[in-house]
Amino acid sequence: MPVPEPDAPRRAALLTLGCARNEVDSEELAGRLTGSGWELVDADSGTADVIVVNTCGFVEQAKKDSIDTLLAASDAAAPRGAKVVAVGCLAERYGAELAESLPEADAVLGFDAYPELAERLGDVLGGHAPAPHVPVDRRTLLPISPAARPAAASDVAVPGHAWVPNLARTRLSDAPVAPLKLASGCDRRCAFCAIPSFRGAFVSRPPDDVVAEAAWLGMHGVRELVLVSENSTSYGKDLPGGTTALARLLPRLTHVPGIDRVRVSYLQPAELRPDLLEVIATTPGVAPYFDLSFQHASPSVLRRMRRFGSREDFLGLCERIRALAPEAGIRSNVIVGFPGETDDDLAELEAFLTGARLDAVGVFGYSDEDGTEAAGYDGKLPPEEVARRVEHITSLVEELMTQRAEDRVGTEVTVLVEAEEDEDFECTGRADHQAPEVDGECVLERGSGLEVGDLVRAVVVATEGADLLVSPRERLPRSELATAGAARESG
Repeated sequence: MPVPEPDAPRRAALLTLGCARNEVDSEELAGRLTGSGWELVDADSGTADVIVVNTCGFVEQAKKDSIDTLLAASDAAAPRGAKVVAVGCLAERYGAELAESLPEADAVLGFDAYPELAERLGDVLGGHAPAPHVPVDRRTLLPISPAARPAAASDVAVPGHAWVPNLARTRLSDAPVAPLKLASGCDRRCAFCAIPSFRGAFVSRPPDDVVAEAAWLGMHGVRELVLVSENSTSYGKDLPGGTTALARLLPRLTHVPGIDRVRVSYLQPAELRPDLLEVIATTPGVAPYFDLSFQHASPSVLRRMRRFGSREDFLGLCERIRALAPEAGIRSNVIVGFPGETDDDLAELEAFLTGARLDAVGVFGYSDEDGTEAAGYDGKLPPEEVARRVEHITSLVEELMTQRAEDRVGTEVTVLVEAEEDEDFECTGRADHQAPEVDGECVLERGSGLEVGDLVRAVVVATEGADLLVSPRERLPRSELATAGAARESG
């Protein structure tokens, strides 16, 4: 590897896997590096001194993807003598175990290393890699009582919470949409989920910090904010004012200059208060979009999952949402093949999905996760039976999602353009009911002359599966979506 000039900046590339929360973490890490004099380069440029892989450790496939990415990065880096460093959820969750099984990674760093990442990477380049991270249950790092956490949180590294005017995140994309963290961690104890053990107890960000970072994003060309956390409905439980905090925060965000649409992700159905439901459904500038973690609809399966609800409860919630916003988007994920799931349980889930008319559904087959309660359950279904159920429910939801999209033909949608038209691809974007990557998209008629970042009012003219084909009607000026929404409501 060529020796850099004495004053030449060290170069780092960041690769991000997993969810939007990891995207925020990577941009915080990028800000820390650039603030310490590092230069960010593309991983494919062949010029990085170190490649930092922000891994995902959620489910088995995500772990495999993270390991494959680390191995590929090592193969690319080795001929040049560059280094590869693992960070993120897989590194936090497995630490020294990952380092031992994956010697291709030159260092495995946990969340506690994030504040000094530039120094740690310098150590790696100097041949003095820090000892591999030793995992702990991060729920033990903060008080059990949420009210006692704000003071203690300053002594615990919480990824994605470090934004201050002098430590701005560095955007790794020029997309007109950006995720923004509301909180980190989770206090729920779902039997199938390991996330709380490595993400920690629930910690809200102060509302003023969220608004300030939103303003910074607005100044950097962002028109849509996607508010993310492990559980957005818990936002404020550890702050003065309690869980009404999100209902009060959302209208503030709609007045941030440059921001035209605010979207909330990761809502727990059992915690969705009527005031928050109404704010999301009716506030101009807030997308009437409900990302609800149903997971199942059979009461007996939900109880084994350590969750709450039933088909009747969830259908009633969907009805309340649509009574306030008939065109609201509702999406969810479901797990099939959970230990003890019977044919009757599966039929209950089918009945819910058929009645709910959700816009998007992610279907996951159950698999054991290290350290979770469900891993020790009896009644495990054979993998081939889990796969059969996944195929069956996936086929059902694809048909239902197509029907739901067809219901929107003739309706008006507001589309944020995210890809421009060229000779090979049509112009595409997303409407209020479509979140980035996880839902369908809108395909705009050719010849519209729209650019990335444009916000356009359009009419749905046809569908392709869950995607909508739309005809543009009017380009909306920046920061005037709220005014347009208010005018439509008053009209």
